[in-house]
Amino acid sequence: GSFVPMSFIGVPAPHGQLEALLWKVESPRAAAVVCHPHPLHGGTMHNHVTYRIAQAFREASVSTLRFNYRGVGKSTGTHDEGRGEIDDAASALDLLAKEVPSVPLLVAGFSFGARVALQLALREPRIEKVLAVGVTVDLYEFDFLKALNKPLAIVQADRDEFGALDKVNDLLRAD
Repeated sequence: GSFVPMSFIGVPAPHGQLEALLWKVESPRAAAVVCHPHPLHGGTMHNHVTYRIAQAFREASVSTLRFNYRGVGKSTGTHDEGRGEIDDAASALDLLAKEVPSVPLLVAGFSFGARVALQLALREPRIEKVLAVGVTVDLYEFDFLKALNKPLAIVQADRDEFGALDKVNDLLRAD
């Protein structure tokens, strides 16, 4: 398919605005918000894995919106321990739904961003599917996942430094 050039845009947020990159495709099958790794550990929307996720979606005819959480890059606000970052992802989703209307909405994320994406999917009925890459089960609690009843794909390295593969498998097993 043919690609529309990437554009830097501002996402309106309660604390001001978020710096974002919108990658539209012609005749999109879906649209996805892609969440980046932990901002206090160098994570931005330009993170290599975050970029690759967006690129894979784009090649599959899915428009994507990558954004910087509050306090990252040109985004206003300050880091909020993960709570406000879910609100930031929700703001990004609102804008994406307006920019790419009438298609299924997806959310994806890497590392800390995977947790943000999963938590957003839990509270946001418009999100149909979730992609989580590098789930940080060794750092955070993920019991909330049991309440998620949407299609979920997880990409996990067998030697992920923040998420042991057997722990991820245990999490996904039905009780």
